[in-house]
Amino acid sequence: MTQAWGRTLFWIGAVVLAAYVLNLLSSILLPFVMGSAIAFLLDPFVIRLDRLRVPRSLGSILVLFAFLALIVAFILLLVPLLENQITALVSHFPAYLAMVRDEIDHFLALLQDRLDPDQVAKLRDAASAKVGDILAGIGKVITSLLTGGIAIANLLSLVFITPIVAFFLLRDWEVLLATIDSWLPREHAETIREQARLIEQTLSGFLRGQASVCLLLGMFYGLALTIIGLDFGLVLGLVCGCLIFIPFLGGFTGGLLSVGLAFAQFGSWHKPLVVAALFVVGQTLEGNIITPKLVGDRVNLHPVWLIFSLLAFGALFGFVGVLIAVPMAAVIGVLVRFALKRYLLSPLYDPANAVPANESDACPPDSYHRDASHQDVGHRDVGAPPAGGTP
Repeated sequence: MTQAWGRTLFWIGAVVLAAYVLNLLSSILLPFVMGSAIAFLLDPFVIRLDRLRVPRSLGSILVLFAFLALIVAFILLLVPLLENQITALVSHFPAYLAMVRDEIDHFLALLQDRLDPDQVAKLRDAASAKVGDILAGIGKVITSLLTGGIAIANLLSLVFITPIVAFFLLRDWEVLLATIDSWLPREHAETIREQARLIEQTLSGFLRGQASVCLLLGMFYGLALTIIGLDFGLVLGLVCGCLIFIPFLGGFTGGLLSVGLAFAQFGSWHKPLVVAALFVVGQTLEGNIITPKLVGDRVNLHPVWLIFSLLAFGALFGFVGVLIAVPMAAVIGVLVRFALKRYLLSPLYDPANAVPANESDACPPDSYHRDASHQDVGHRDVGAPPAGGTP
């Protein structure tokens, strides 16, 4: 038991130390996180080329070059249109604010006819204070972005270092995995490998599926808002598609932005109601058809846990924390499910699960020796020496 507790404390200390170091280095981790994510997503394509006897280095270059070419083509095709709409949105934004302010003044005037003037003045002052707080909060967010994860130096490092990191990780991916596997404790290696496979399955299923969901819904909202006649519909559609990454909250935020802009543009409730109905239809399709088909239930990431992870890791590590929130949520989820499974099979949950002191009394000698080589290493006492006396 003492040896088991020593191992447990060692791994807890290692995790705490790693989290502390990552927190200290969070300002320079962005290109490495992005490079690792790109390598993780592109590795299956490199493996396919490897099966066709294409050298690993050449396959990594070809796959990475094709990926970057797709990104550049997407930017060249989409950025000019987005630039025009963003410029128009910025130019029209003061007029929209003035329209909203006029509507608020009109609403307050109606209240003033029915309420005491002092109460209306207090309400006006409270509304002005809240608007000031909101604008101050938006300013802080923009300032933190400009001075943090998207500062010029970090942006340059993201552009130039990320492809280099992704290439080396793609080229040496199998070597890195083999090296890490050789470091695993021999007694529990198979159990750790099984959990790693579950983590990889969860990550790949969620990231690839959720990226497809965001792309489809972004195109759907962009085209639908443009057909409705909403200005800057394409920009809003793409923003809504990106926000869908956050379950429920993303769709609600995108819908609220679109409805507010529709009200500011048309000045009536007819088109805003049409936009709201559009988002109801989109969220219904996303929740009942698109996400179940493209993501499925195999990822086992509950929306509440995902939202909490995004907020928690964003608070701890900033912009980098938002990027690593989903992978870390998947890792923690797999490990928690594994720990819960082991707990339910342990004497702590049910004393009937206790292993007899003399294991030969629990089963016939022949069956014990016959099944000894097939025991699940994950169910041995962590304090017991490995079978055979050597790892």
